[in-house]
Amino acid sequence: MATHPDDLRARLEDRADLLEATRLRYVALRGMLDAFFWKDRVRAHFELLREVAQVQPEVDATLAALQRRAAAESWPRDAAPMKLMAEVTRLRDAVQQVARKRLPEEERSTSLGEMLLRLEEVVLEAGPLLGRRTWARAIELLPRNLPELRAACAAAEVFERVFKRPTRPGALPFSEAEADELRRALPLAESALGALWARLEHFDTSGRVKEFLSRRASRTPLHAPRSGPELVLHAAFWHGVARARLRALLEERLAPVSPLETEVPALLPWIAAREAASGGEAKLSAGESFDEGRAGLFELAAELASLSHERPTGAWNEEAAWTRLWSAAQRARDEGGADVERLRDALRLFVILRGTEQTPARLFSPSRASPRASEEPGRDVRDMKDLPALVQAARHAATRRG
Repeated sequence: MATHPDDLRARLEDRADLLEATRLRYVALRGMLDAFFWKDRVRAHFELLREVAQVQPEVDATLAALQRRAAAESWPRDAAPMKLMAEVTRLRDAVQQVARKRLPEEERSTSLGEMLLRLEEVVLEAGPLLGRRTWARAIELLPRNLPELRAACAAAEVFERVFKRPTRPGALPFSEAEADELRRALPLAESALGALWARLEHFDTSGRVKEFLSRRASRTPLHAPRSGPELVLHAAFWHGVARARLRALLEERLAPVSPLETEVPALLPWIAAREAASGGEAKLSAGESFDEGRAGLFELAAELASLSHERPTGAWNEEAAWTRLWSAAQRARDEGGADVERLRDALRLFVILRGTEQTPARLFSPSRASPRASEEPGRDVRDMKDLPALVQAARHAATRRG
């Protein structure tokens, strides 16, 4: 039984809006590509070109599905949805034909979306018009609907929300939930911004645009970004702020161990969970960023940093703190490198400074920085390499009465 024409439009649901928007885009795009100075027209409307290319797979799938449905349900040829589908199909073929004409023969793809993206590259590789200014060229090279730009902006939104608000001195600027957001946003921003700078290097052979934007990336944005270059500068600024703030935060909590940039995202949820837990009890699990030994090294550094601060307020179990320190040393005992040497030096320094049981949480007090000659450690402590043994020596020194 045939479907009544009045019901067809409703049954298309939101696909009718997609086809109508596509029809309008095809009309504008065909006019651009048919123009004598077509490269100039395309250069001024890169966002339209990319919009058509990005939505093209969905349009093709929608047309194919609706044509099958129309045949199965015997939709009348003069119905408005049938006319709309016919018009979109005709315009698609026309745009595809003119796009093929603008490309070298060896690069003419059967996919309209691929051809449009290649046309963008052809125009950008042709370079700017004579006398075109740097900012106008930046807008050409960085249209707002670049997928990499959208990813960078999504990450920058997280950075701005977390690091723009005021924070108490010494307190974490983010919650456990926000730490997980930062964990995902940091590599996303790194990858997206890297791709955007690489795009500039590829198409701007003079290097002027990249140099121009790089000089401005550290400046605080003064208004909401609108153009593609402004969005890049906004994302680059807040990515830089996030990296600097997180580096200072981790240095305070993990010194003398210095995490690599690739290790920072995985450490943030653990740092947040550790400070939220009573007594700092939160285990750092190995993963893709670091192995079991490296995880133990971070735990050992965090415990040392905690014990070297002022005496904790509230409930605190000294025995549990030393147990965690020793367990972390056991995990990290086979590690090597500069970070391990700095940790060994820190433990040896503690043995020299000799904490007392009255002040177990202030290991590196300057008032005890010059031990009496009779209390100098023996050669065995200075030559000791085993991390668990050094922790035991430090614990023994902390519990000796002066």
